[in-house]
Amino acid sequence: MSHAVARLRAARIARSAKPFLARGSRSVRCDDCRLAVTHCLCAWRPRIATSSAVCLLMHDVEALKPSNTGWLIADVLADTSAFGWSRVAVEPELPALLNDPQWQPYLVFPGEYVAAERVVSEVQPAAGKRPLFVLLDATWSEARKMFRKSPYLDSLPVLSLQAEQLSRYKLRRSKRDDHFCTAEVAALCLELAGDQRAADALNAYLDVFSQHYLAAKAPRAVPLDDPLHERLREFL
Repeated sequence: MSHAVARLRAARIARSAKPFLARGSRSVRCDDCRLAVTHCLCAWRPRIATSSAVCLLMHDVEALKPSNTGWLIADVLADTSAFGWSRVAVEPELPALLNDPQWQPYLVFPGEYVAAERVVSEVQPAAGKRPLFVLLDATWSEARKMFRKSPYLDSLPVLSLQAEQLSRYKLRRSKRDDHFCTAEVAALCLELAGDQRAADALNAYLDVFSQHYLAAKAPRAVPLDDPLHERLREFL
């Protein structure tokens, strides 16, 4: 696997002083999908073309967590970039990407935490520009810190999502049902940008990933002919 999050993970491992031990670290995991090899997801990975793109700004160890769903976004969308977040340093490729004239970047964050004049609720078409959704991939407390301490994001319009559905993500539960995992947020953004097929594929992939992940922990077998797999099969 060679996509932006995989490369970020490899770089993070290379500079670690000690190994990152995730829950269930005794399991033999697939290098490509990060799941136990007994529940490998690689054969179920969709790849969908889009008019929009995603930029993941990832907190320190997010790329190392097997439960991280930013990885799923990069699996599905070729136009996914990923950068590690630091309070004191910014990778030069990040501001270069945000200032690239082919993109119209949107920082995705709740509008209640930002000045009203920066907040948008729709993806506005811009001549010659494609939407670029900047997602803070972190826990909620970490994401708020990243938002406050990243001045290079201050000029971006803030896309505030108004989702009616409750989160389906069961691997790391927020205390609030209106807090979505990163893949769910990306799918909502894709819908707003008119990339409905990619949004549907990402949601289907997330559901099957969650099913395989939890089954591997049990452990129990996964039925590959159930409705979740049949839905995902439409995008393969």
